[in-house]
Amino acid sequence: MNQITLTDQPVTADQPGAADPGAFGHDPSARFAPQYSDPQLQVLADVEERVLWLSTAIIHHANRVRVNASGIKVGGHQASSASLATIMTSLWFGQLRPEDRVSVKPHASPVLHGINYLLGGLDESYLTRLREFGGLQSYPSRAKDPDRVDYSTGSVGIGATAPIWGAVSRRYAGKVSGKPTMGRQYSLVGDAELDEGAVWEAVLDSATPELGEIVWIVDLNRQSLDRVVPNIAAGKIERMFDAAGWQVITVRFGHLLESILNRPGGDALRRRLVDMSNPEYQRLLRCAAEEVRNRLPGAGDDAPAIGALVGTLDDDTLLRAIRNLGGHDLESLRDAYAEIDDTRPTVIIAYTIKGNRLPTEGHPQNHSSLLSLEQFQTLGAHLGENPDAPFSRFAPDSEAGRLCAETAARLEREPQPIVPPPAVPTDFGRTPSGTATTQAALGRALLDLTRAAPEAAVAVVTVSPDVSSSTNLAGWLNKVGVWSANERQDWFSDDAETIMHWREKPAGQHIELGIAEVNLVSLLGELGATWSRWSQPLFPIGVLYDPFVERALEPWSYGIYAGGQSILVGTPSGVTLAPEGGAHQSIKTPSIGLEQPGCISYEPAFALDTEWTLLASLGRLGRPDGTSAYLRLSTKPIDQQLAAVPDDPAARERRRRQVIAGGYVLRAREHPDATIVTMGAMVPDALTAADRIEAQGSRIEVVCITSPGLLYEALQGRNGQDAHAETWILDQLFPREKAVPLVTVLDGHPHTLAFLGAVNRVPMRNLGVSRFGQAGDVTDVYAYHGIDTESIIRATLDVIA
Repeated sequence: MNQITLTDQPVTADQPGAADPGAFGHDPSARFAPQYSDPQLQVLADVEERVLWLSTAIIHHANRVRVNASGIKVGGHQASSASLATIMTSLWFGQLRPEDRVSVKPHASPVLHGINYLLGGLDESYLTRLREFGGLQSYPSRAKDPDRVDYSTGSVGIGATAPIWGAVSRRYAGKVSGKPTMGRQYSLVGDAELDEGAVWEAVLDSATPELGEIVWIVDLNRQSLDRVVPNIAAGKIERMFDAAGWQVITVRFGHLLESILNRPGGDALRRRLVDMSNPEYQRLLRCAAEEVRNRLPGAGDDAPAIGALVGTLDDDTLLRAIRNLGGHDLESLRDAYAEIDDTRPTVIIAYTIKGNRLPTEGHPQNHSSLLSLEQFQTLGAHLGENPDAPFSRFAPDSEAGRLCAETAARLEREPQPIVPPPAVPTDFGRTPSGTATTQAALGRALLDLTRAAPEAAVAVVTVSPDVSSSTNLAGWLNKVGVWSANERQDWFSDDAETIMHWREKPAGQHIELGIAEVNLVSLLGELGATWSRWSQPLFPIGVLYDPFVERALEPWSYGIYAGGQSILVGTPSGVTLAPEGGAHQSIKTPSIGLEQPGCISYEPAFALDTEWTLLASLGRLGRPDGTSAYLRLSTKPIDQQLAAVPDDPAARERRRRQVIAGGYVLRAREHPDATIVTMGAMVPDALTAADRIEAQGSRIEVVCITSPGLLYEALQGRNGQDAHAETWILDQLFPREKAVPLVTVLDGHPHTLAFLGAVNRVPMRNLGVSRFGQAGDVTDVYAYHGIDTESIIRATLDVIA
């Protein structure tokens, strides 16, 4: 019995939806090999077959050949790879230039590795190591794969949109370096990926229509993980892209089917195929020729004309024709590429078949299906490949071998040298006085940077989603201007009542997006990767309301994973934003630094702490060993005298180093009875509580935390679990001779600081926010959450007792 082996269960030939075993032996590869009159296209078709074979063999080896000691499925996507093999072959071997970049849909990573192998960019040993530790990654990864990968993909929608933000970043980096470069930015997108909202946020952004280098190719195979999707309609997709200002090119049928549609009765057949539902069409792929003849005409008025036309076709031609979709036709794809208009973004909607030319072709559950050993051997025989030695390149003197060599030479890129980022000062030497907020301190520090370190300031690019004025960036924006691909006139420049000036020009250093946090952090990731892509280090800073950081966290995290280094600023934050109500009061964000790899987080209490942490974070960007940062800021006015900044330069520098390392002792006591540990907006309340407790005769030390994440790493290092962590800061904040009970308090979830009791194994109480917020006066809201002065006093007295 013929059998399609799926991930979880077999689908056999006598089950509904399976192919008739007499139709083509469950192996369309033999009868439906591509045929072209153009000799160049026929050579390209030979390469296409090898790419299809390699991608299939890479997955086959990982699942059927390599020893799997754990028994946990390895996986891979043979059908999804087959869907895109023709498109990727036509692109790499016929269209790409060295300055172009391509984002490959995640499940087609084996196709990318197969192409890189044919071009000499990947050693054969890696083809046996898909999804193995240290081997080829499950999805394309710039940071982890051994061969050339332009964009990391795998998080649905993020990799698809990355070339849009890559185009902006390339233009911006060229402006800074004075060496502008272009080149198309391709994105190979599965049609089901268009369900992701991030895709349309990016497509609809007002800046996107100006990016003519953007080319998306939609792999319209009309299937998702579970089924043939009944309502994926190319017409709707076309209209959506067209409404967004994109050029739309639809590649529906191949040259063979088009030639048939030009015959008498062809108009009727075209209408039938265009109007046919996705599941009905997919079912035709699983039918023998006689059944296709019966099903294809349908029951409408056009049925007689379609039946007559079908009657003129032999079985082979009929079965080949219904599979001759544009996304699998090299000639149709070549024609589509020639139509691209480089003055606006382009989307090519290419009809394809999931599992094209594999035994699983068109099956509704073929997403994770794997060929059996017998099917793999049969496929190899029909493609002229050796299943026992599946990984081979073309002979150098063959036409296909020469095409591979020519393509490799054409796509060779100049190495990108690592250019050191400009030096960033560590301290402006100014001590703020009076009352200030950490949010306002951010804007002030950026302006100070333009005066103290102009070269570093030029590398700064700020990004916000329509909140520049409400996050205190107005002064910076007035100073540096707004970046735009084309200069626009500021019609309010002569309005005396306009305080914030919106001067849009290619030399601007602030990028304003719509209210779409995913767009913001996706752009941050690409701006933060220009040091490795184009040898131009930048200092990207994204500013958004802290409650929405969680919405942006996953794509920002993915940008860090892909090698992007940036600073994300969440402000204003916490229940301190009391009148705004619970929807605008962040709770979980303080723990980001504990849990996010590649990121150091800070929540400063004072303006000077903000300046120091910002400068330190800038100094870590744009370098191979760099890291991202998250700053959580507040609009709570705080008396800057409470910071008690030392006057002595050496003592000031010691304080700065402690701030950068994670915290400092704000109020020291020789023999404390307890220590109140606090951070951010809660520092004044903690100090007031300490004063009132000391008035009752107890001695209270107060420690100001700036980075819980760094302190947690230090604790891990002390315990021998992190060999790279520095531990000295723990000795300065919590020396063993002061191993007294702790009370922690912050405007955020209390677990953020709860680990500190383990430093000296002391009793502790943890105060924070663990319920949804409430609107009201800050005093009432603090009391509601148990973080007000009275609550701090009660907790401290309890822990002392």
